[in-house]
Amino acid sequence: MGVELSPVMKAVVLAAGEGRRLWPLTENRPKPMLPVANRPLLEHVVDALVDAGVDEIVLVVGYKRERIQNHFVDHDWDVDLTYVVQDKQLGTGHALLQAEPLIGGEFIAINGDRIVESSLISRVWEEHQKTQEPVMAVANSETPSRYGVVDVEDGVITGIRERPPQELVTSSLINAGVYALDPSIFSVIRETESRGEQRLTDALMNMDLPVRPVQFSGLWLDVSFPWDLIAINGSVLEYTGAEHDSSVVIDGSAVVSETTSFGAHSVVQANATVLRGTTLGENVSVGPNVVLENSVVLSDVTIKSSATVKDCIIGANTEIGPGTVIEGGSAAVALDDAVYRDVKFGGLIGDNTTLGGNTTLRPGTILGNHVTLESGATADGHVDSNTTIK
Repeated sequence: MGVELSPVMKAVVLAAGEGRRLWPLTENRPKPMLPVANRPLLEHVVDALVDAGVDEIVLVVGYKRERIQNHFVDHDWDVDLTYVVQDKQLGTGHALLQAEPLIGGEFIAINGDRIVESSLISRVWEEHQKTQEPVMAVANSETPSRYGVVDVEDGVITGIRERPPQELVTSSLINAGVYALDPSIFSVIRETESRGEQRLTDALMNMDLPVRPVQFSGLWLDVSFPWDLIAINGSVLEYTGAEHDSSVVIDGSAVVSETTSFGAHSVVQANATVLRGTTLGENVSVGPNVVLENSVVLSDVTIKSSATVKDCIIGANTEIGPGTVIEGGSAAVALDDAVYRDVKFGGLIGDNTTLGGNTTLRPGTILGNHVTLESGATADGHVDSNTTIK
């Protein structure tokens, strides 16, 4: 006999953050609006909640919230969608507090930047209904120090440490960002000592009731770094298969992989090759003899003839000149005062950027917005916005 669920299932989605590690894309859009398989991250999250049977969703928005609200105004989900605002991003606990006036009973809380299967949400909810205790989803990770590392003993979560140094990691379990809670969490958040940032995970460890883990091994995808966006885009495309808008024009001589997604009015010209894991946004033009692989291309991008682009993110309204080479492959990337080695990352090119003919990007290069590389130039490392490289 199945678990009897509450008659009304509510969810709070934490989607107020900026996502500074994904600069320069997040100068113009909040992190939850970054595209994965031509749909914003946040749309994948809401879809999973709806599929899990959620009736009411509260979106906690903040940074560039108009981009989220304008996008979702035209969606016709069979669910009540309400917004609350976190004006200052002071942590996940503080974000959750903004939804308190709209939450009268138990609810799901979920991060707005992680793609999960609806079955995980259902399992977390069912465990909470069965035990009437707080529940948190956990998953195994090969790189637990990048996340919140979770210690479990005798079926109870005994510790959560945010991004501990590798030498202090004692578990491969990480916080998967899905919780089932009741309104008592709000008073615990307020009473939990904080140092400028109220973390939901700190409050969970201060609750009177034990916090139960639900371990999951299915689809669970997190975007923390630019190369994550490329990898997750590829994973979702493998999971869902090709999706091409009916207005897309693909020349008969072009080669297009089955694991790609093309937005409306995109064009792939003669002898171009678009390989696995590639997403083109709306109004993208791929020129003759271009090679594209494992890349996320936002809207209104032009890639001119004979360019090679691999393992790359290209921002909106950007032009890639003829013969340009972004070779992709393994890179060492400096980010947040740390160096991440052996990441598969050809580079990130910001919005409104122009690369001239025969330019080169070294693996791991990050170009800001409104950057110009003149013909024949080479870029490496981090390049600030509004820069010209001759």
